[in-house]
Amino acid sequence: MEKSCSLLVHFDKGTPAIANEIKESLEGNDVDAKIDAMKKAIMLLLNGETLPQLFITIVRYVLPSEDHTVQKLLLLYLEIIDKTDQKGRVLPEMILICQNLRNNLQHPNEYIRGVTLRFLCRLNEAEIVEPLIPSVLQNLEHRHPYIRRNAILAVMSIYKLPNGEQLLVDAPEMIEKILSTEQDQSAKRNAFLMLFTCAQERAVNYLLTNVDRVSEWGELLQMIVLELIRKVCRTNRGEKGRYIKIIISLLNAPSTAVVYECAGTLVSLSYAPTAIRAAANTYCQLLLSQSDNNVKLIVLDRLTELKSSHREVVVDMFMDVLRALSSPNLDIRRKTLDIVLDLVTHKNINEVVLTLKKEVVKTQNGELEKNGEYRQMLIQAIHSCAIKFPEVASTVVHLLMDFLGDSNVASAVDVVIFVREIIETNPKLRVSIITRLLDTFYQIRASRVCTCALWIIGEYCLSLSEVESGIATIKQCLGELPFFSVSEEESNDSSKKVPQLNSMTVSSKRPAILADGTYATQSAASETVFSHPTLVQGSLASGNLRSLLLSGDFFLGAVVACTLTKLVLRLEEVQPSKVEVNKASSQALLIVVSMLQLGHSPVLPHPIDSDSYDRIVLCIRLLCNTGDEIRKIWLKSCRQSFVDMLSEKQFRETEEIKAKSQISHAQPDDLIDFYHLKNRKGMSQLELEDEVQDDLKRATGEFVKDGDDANKLNRIIQLTGFSDPVYAEAYVTVHHYDIVLDVTVINRTKETLQNLCLELATMGDLKLVERPQNYTLAPESSKQIKANIKVSSTETGVIFGNIVYETSNVHERTVVVLNDIHIDIMDYISPAVCSDGAFRTMWAEFEWENKVAVNTIIQDEKEFLGHIMKSTNMKCLTAPLALDGECGFLAANLYAKSLFGEDALVNVSIEKQKDGKLSGYIRIRSKTQGIALSLGDKITLKQKGGS
Repeated sequence: MEKSCSLLVHFDKGTPAIANEIKESLEGNDVDAKIDAMKKAIMLLLNGETLPQLFITIVRYVLPSEDHTVQKLLLLYLEIIDKTDQKGRVLPEMILICQNLRNNLQHPNEYIRGVTLRFLCRLNEAEIVEPLIPSVLQNLEHRHPYIRRNAILAVMSIYKLPNGEQLLVDAPEMIEKILSTEQDQSAKRNAFLMLFTCAQERAVNYLLTNVDRVSEWGELLQMIVLELIRKVCRTNRGEKGRYIKIIISLLNAPSTAVVYECAGTLVSLSYAPTAIRAAANTYCQLLLSQSDNNVKLIVLDRLTELKSSHREVVVDMFMDVLRALSSPNLDIRRKTLDIVLDLVTHKNINEVVLTLKKEVVKTQNGELEKNGEYRQMLIQAIHSCAIKFPEVASTVVHLLMDFLGDSNVASAVDVVIFVREIIETNPKLRVSIITRLLDTFYQIRASRVCTCALWIIGEYCLSLSEVESGIATIKQCLGELPFFSVSEEESNDSSKKVPQLNSMTVSSKRPAILADGTYATQSAASETVFSHPTLVQGSLASGNLRSLLLSGDFFLGAVVACTLTKLVLRLEEVQPSKVEVNKASSQALLIVVSMLQLGHSPVLPHPIDSDSYDRIVLCIRLLCNTGDEIRKIWLKSCRQSFVDMLSEKQFRETEEIKAKSQISHAQPDDLIDFYHLKNRKGMSQLELEDEVQDDLKRATGEFVKDGDDANKLNRIIQLTGFSDPVYAEAYVTVHHYDIVLDVTVINRTKETLQNLCLELATMGDLKLVERPQNYTLAPESSKQIKANIKVSSTETGVIFGNIVYETSNVHERTVVVLNDIHIDIMDYISPAVCSDGAFRTMWAEFEWENKVAVNTIIQDEKEFLGHIMKSTNMKCLTAPLALDGECGFLAANLYAKSLFGEDALVNVSIEKQKDGKLSGYIRIRSKTQGIALSLGDKITLKQKGGS
């Protein structure tokens, strides 16, 4: 059983001590040996040993020691030994301790007095403490502040004992006198804390008497004052006006800790704009003045909370918040951008975008290693601004297009996605964007960026000059045809011998890693053939499309073929000369056929994949023979799908904003005070403002708690049966990092239950915080017992235990076993949103996967997906448009985040069988094993359907 100990004592567990050895060491004169023996004795006691034979030895040989370390260890020993017998009476030998403690309290050495007074703070036995009270009170007037401050704490702990008010009747009055004369800041703080804890009225009177001097008090005392104000205002909200003036005066304190606490207290107590503005201003000053990254992150969290409830106040300080971007830490920059993007309005959008543009330019010049990631964050922020306020797009789009060839692929992809969205939403910018894109296309090096840029060229090149420029740009980036040397296909024997010689001279083989992560054996001969054509046509090998095609990227090849096809189809509409159209069509056919040849040639280690092959062949058929219906699909329907996707995304965002803005309303019969009818006598402007804001919040239902009572009933768990002598039920509340069990225990017998104890144990990543206490329960009475349990990770846990009690008739203890309480993983998980790119990245990185086979009675794919989303409390990232239609199969990505910041990814892939049943798999991935297993169990349990 664990015992409390107020100090950590180092102990080597490898050498278990024997009581006799400890006794010998304690009886000797060697001080170091005594110290070592005392440490061993304390550790054995903490581990459950009793060691009764050591007590007299310690009294005889350790009590008289003058060594400070020995005396400190002696007090630790006295703290943890049992001082009472089984019936709760103090042991007679404890009288020996009392004499020693009295001597220590009158010791000439200040340290000995101080540590003894601190020890008394941890004594709960009134019989031992009572004879020491006169000595403790003498120390209140000692010349040394170390002793005075510990004496005050000792008085407070004695006064808080069950019968402490009888032991020290006039303690609050005595401490109040000391408080008015004390000069030491720490002793003053302890005295005020004693009044705050034991005689709150006196503490409030002292504070209000010395209001003008609060700003001159020390940091420690000011912190206790703020704690007192919070406590008083919670119990009596009508009094808070005058306290808010004290808090605002403390905002100018030299201590940053006090200033931070003042801001937090203001926000929690008042809704007055003046108070909120003062708090926000304080947070902004701390954000800029503090160099510690952790402090900056905490302040940014407070600003985020402030933004959600008082956005209009924080909007005025967006430039102060933006200055935090000067920090090199990425987490600080990310949080700063998140806050600022929510504060963007028509008034400040130009300033925000100008600052973001300057930051983007800085990332080009700096040598910091994470510039690429920071640039990506800035690009996403500018993208968000341009979508909300299209008028700023023209000022940023051309700057960002310089980064299409960025070495950081992620930021380049963000740029091209931004350009794709802007060119559709801002038709006026179409011509300038297309011109700039065609001019800079050769700089793009990443395949993903190339494919998106080609789609833009294919869809938005509308005029004759743009279409011709688009075709010319693609041809230039592909280089001269063919893509590989045709020497192998010649029938000349001499030309055939060269590669044979090469393969003979370099016959060694080594494994190569393929795109899917598997190994293949690649000979050096194929490498020489592969590099041969690029060497022959070195002048054009630098073309980005050509080098990517020669590396085996045939998905890009299929996109090139589609883009060329679209451009030729559009050329037929805008070019009056049939000769020019036929010429362009034949050149496009030549390029497309050359890509097919490259795909089937032995030059590349991997042949073309079947999907890309089918798309390229389709393009050849279209170029040879085009019908009006097909033309309409290729030139209009594809772009219309993109427009639908954008409108769907915009609709979802507006719906989310609407959902967030909905607030609870007051009941029809709630009392409302009218501002103009309010009595203003004796009230300052701030107090009046605060009162009005309170009334407004009350009228709009802000003070009404969200939790509905119907849900509370669902969280009550019956722990024992109705026929048990003790009935117990628990109400489970899950907070962020802990679970609170509010257990109601009812004695259903006609006897008094003694030493009733609720013993709990946990399984999983749960840990009990407090030790169980014993209670006495009168006949047919009830008791509320609270138990706190810490949660360290998102995992399904189990709490189990029993209730143990004694009765006067039965000598043995009675045990009632409780039902298990299962803590549901759904309490920790909430739906969240992330981009497709982030989802894919996490899916590739996360190492824990749980694969669950679909087994359900539901026969509709979408209904099953909805059921899984509801059961797992996850959000579907796949757009509803992508799930439209009936095709017999469905694939969707779901995402959620835990309270601990862990990500949960789910992929649902299902297919409808001929018999109407659904089959497939649900894959769960996460960084930790707990989420993957718990979510898998939840899905297995719930996927059948019905409940």
